[in-house]
Amino acid sequence: MSGKSSSEFRTRVGKYELGHVLGEGNFGKVKHAKDTETGRNVAIKILNKEKIFKDRMVEQIKREISTMKLVKHPNVVQLYEVMASKTKIYFVLEYVTGGELFSKIYRQGKMQEDGARKYFQQLVGAVDYCHSRGVFHRDLKPENLLLDANGNLKVTDFGLSAVPQQCREDGLLHTTCGTPNYVAPEVIVDKGYDGAKADLWSCGVILFILMAGYMPFEDKNLIKLYRKIYKGQYTYPSWFSSGAKRLISRILTPNPKHRITIAEIYQDSWFKKGYKPKKQPVPVLNQEISVNDVDAIFSDSNECLVTEHKERKNSKPTLLNAFELISLNKGLNLSGLFSKQEEPKQESRFTSKRPASEIVSKMEETAKPLGFNVQKRDFKIKFQGAEKGRKGHLSIATEIFEVAPTLFMVEMHKDGGDTLEACKFYKDFSTALKDIVWTSEGEVTESST
Repeated sequence: MSGKSSSEFRTRVGKYELGHVLGEGNFGKVKHAKDTETGRNVAIKILNKEKIFKDRMVEQIKREISTMKLVKHPNVVQLYEVMASKTKIYFVLEYVTGGELFSKIYRQGKMQEDGARKYFQQLVGAVDYCHSRGVFHRDLKPENLLLDANGNLKVTDFGLSAVPQQCREDGLLHTTCGTPNYVAPEVIVDKGYDGAKADLWSCGVILFILMAGYMPFEDKNLIKLYRKIYKGQYTYPSWFSSGAKRLISRILTPNPKHRITIAEIYQDSWFKKGYKPKKQPVPVLNQEISVNDVDAIFSDSNECLVTEHKERKNSKPTLLNAFELISLNKGLNLSGLFSKQEEPKQESRFTSKRPASEIVSKMEETAKPLGFNVQKRDFKIKFQGAEKGRKGHLSIATEIFEVAPTLFMVEMHKDGGDTLEACKFYKDFSTALKDIVWTSEGEVTESST
């Protein structure tokens, strides 16, 4: 069967030129993109309409969009606009370059108390603002907390969020959702819960993890895990200060009626240390949010739709300019692009002075003995784990970029499967590729060249 490879083209949606994949979720992918009119880097979440209709998720997607329109806060990922084609929906989002807080915790194991407190202060400020707008996140966890280039926290993924209209006559929410290790006891028992109090419980779990490096409630058996959560059974590490333990105990109180409130947290002496609240937008009560474009994205009216079109490009690795290099490397420090990265995370990068075709061949012959099937399309490669892991088959997407005529950057990111399994893959893979990885002059390496 003949046909041109899609990697020979650049894809444009409206005024945005789509780039490499940043991540993948249940309903589609998140890609880096550039606004061709302003040059601004954005992230575009691309959802498959057919799958949304099939899984009866239309109302949930509408709610997620409406929620993000309601919440405009410095510590929440911003939604710029929403577009749709006949087959896809596009969320144009703020591009956050610092990765997940999960990666930082995994790398460090635990944080110093002052650092953990800073992130917790930012998290509480963001969650408090969401609640002031009537928005309950319901899936707060380190994987849904991103870091910008300056190390500031950004709450993301409002896919499970709720608004007051979802409350029943008793004024409570009744949908059991969230990630097991982070859910509040009252969510588990399914008798209705206050969304604000449930979110606060998750914040307490996150604070514990930041300071301990592990979860307060953990068990391979789900029933045993829920029993520990319901009873509030956990143990503090020896290095927790008395102030931190006192605050966490007041948050991780199983009975929501006795749990501390955010207003009370602001008065807590441990929380207040070094606290410099950012100037926050003042919520306008009862403000009507326009949902015309929310309804329009599910409409068949052509006047509301954008189109995807492709532009031919040269059959060679994509050329990265200086600005794109900076944005990929969390700010102005480029040193990480030219050194071996020990940091386990959702994505990994390395540079090489070998020809692009040689890099492709070397990566292919390295992946197969590790138990991965290889799919190639020019300078994009997908490694698919043959064996099923903790969260399905591990899938790693890879693309080679040209930095200079004789220097290439290889970017790998998890396309599916478990994050911890991806971390192990990056480590094993980079060790096997040491012969083609380039390090900057003067850097000490483990192997001689």
